[in-house]
Amino acid sequence: MRISQVKEGSARPGNKEFIRYLYIALGSAVEIDTQLLISKNLGFLSAAKYDLLSTEIEEICKMLQGLIRYRKKQKT
Repeated sequence: MRISQVKEGSARPGNKEFIRYLYIALGSAVEIDTQLLISKNLGFLSAAKYDLLSTEIEEICKMLQGLIRYRKKQKT
């Protein structure tokens, strides 16, 4: 996940655009988790390290989803 996407989105002049950037960041986080899984399956990453990183990514995704829900309740 690129934190710069969230930062860039927050500078946009509308709530709708910011939410769009949050979804992009969420997609990037899921993509990173997929890359980590591939790395584990190819033996480049231990199962324990994958579990740790995957758990952290899951927490980030939950935070992004919460922020998306919060911002959707906001008026423009």
